[in-house]
Amino acid sequence: MELSPLPIHRRLQIVFFTLLSSAVLLHPILTALLHLLTAHLLLTTATTLSAAVLLLLHLRSRPHPVLLLNYSCFQPPVHRKCTFEFANNFVLSPGRFTNPEPVEFMRNIYLKSGLGDETYGPPFMFEETQTPSLRNTLQETMEGVFATVDSVLSKTGVSRDEIDVVIVTCGGFSPEPSVSSLIVNRYNLRSDVKTYNLSGMGCSSGVLSVDLAHRILRGGGRKVRNALVVMTESITLNWYDGEERSMLVTNCIFRVGCAAAIITNDPSRRASAKMELIHSLRTHHGADDSAYRAAIQEEDNKGITGISLTKDLIRVASVSLREHIKILAPRVLPLSQLVRYVYSVLAMAMSSTGDLKPIVPDFTTAFEHICVHTGGKAVISQVGRVMKFSDSVTEPARMTLNRFGNTSSSLVFYELAYFEAKKRVKKGDKMWMIAFGTGFKVGSLVWKWVKDPESEPESDNPWNDSIHRYPLKTW
Repeated sequence: MELSPLPIHRRLQIVFFTLLSSAVLLHPILTALLHLLTAHLLLTTATTLSAAVLLLLHLRSRPHPVLLLNYSCFQPPVHRKCTFEFANNFVLSPGRFTNPEPVEFMRNIYLKSGLGDETYGPPFMFEETQTPSLRNTLQETMEGVFATVDSVLSKTGVSRDEIDVVIVTCGGFSPEPSVSSLIVNRYNLRSDVKTYNLSGMGCSSGVLSVDLAHRILRGGGRKVRNALVVMTESITLNWYDGEERSMLVTNCIFRVGCAAAIITNDPSRRASAKMELIHSLRTHHGADDSAYRAAIQEEDNKGITGISLTKDLIRVASVSLREHIKILAPRVLPLSQLVRYVYSVLAMAMSSTGDLKPIVPDFTTAFEHICVHTGGKAVISQVGRVMKFSDSVTEPARMTLNRFGNTSSSLVFYELAYFEAKKRVKKGDKMWMIAFGTGFKVGSLVWKWVKDPESEPESDNPWNDSIHRYPLKTW
């Protein structure tokens, strides 16, 4: 029997009740799914927001790059040039040396030192009495410090109120009030400025003072933006009138010099900065007695104070340099050089004859420019031998020694000025500064140029009046 089709309204009722029954049966499942979807959406949103907040906090808390905004080197007046003739007449002045032996010894050292006729002596040498005094020492200090600080503030545009930290290094002169207090007073700096005085650290202290500024700026956040670093030395108080040969050497190689730099972590100043400090390292080898006494201030047998540079100094510098670069090398060398070095160490260990030695990595593959410690002719030559540097690599150090002598803490900045005067640097270049100091210490700074220098050297570059004569054909 054939059934007649259901009326349309009846079929609609059946569909409606079927859907209603299905909805009632599926309600718990749909509710659970809705809860799951909602929970997943909330979790995803919360995770995304948390990641964004953490990223923002990380970016805000991460130390900004530390930059060398600019620097200045002191160039004393022309009438302070210490030629060989002047130096010879000075040591022959009545009453200075009664015994001709120390005079002859200093002549020989001077002639072999690598110093030229354009280095600068301290003010007391050009006075009638030629007697070192506290007044002379303060004059020497203030001339260099004020000239370089005035210049670097003018060049950078950093105001006195923007200076948060003052670091002064002067190895042989620690007056009261301190030199940093002298600067605070002269420039009327803020009462909450943080000041540091480094003394007794020798020629490495310029590099170490920049390292200190680097560490302070990295940890100071936005509250500490700009550090003024001043690197100077007192030739006046370190002049030695005795007859001990190891102490007479300082009379022959140390000369007047001073440098000041503004180091900053302010990212808004990056466009006007010269270089970014990408690595710094300082090693101290004073636990070894021979290293500790390699360069030391003491009294001679007549009670006259001087700085003794012992015969062991060159050996100590060589050993300390090797230890220093063992730490520095993995941080800066390309992988190819590290692999070659490791291979040479393994070959030495496996050698039955024991005549193999590890190779010295080629540091010129990591740096376009190297500022070698300008401590003296023997020191530069020894660094060149240990590091396998060519004459072209040590040229800036040799020429700086000839033109300015050993200016102690500021010496690597006179080398930096040499590179700029020669127009040898460009954006992206890496530069290694290395210096040695009493204690015995070794310090390294690794910089990267963040912009091309100006087409012409700055007006206060200390090489402006002589760069056309360098490099010298003989040294």
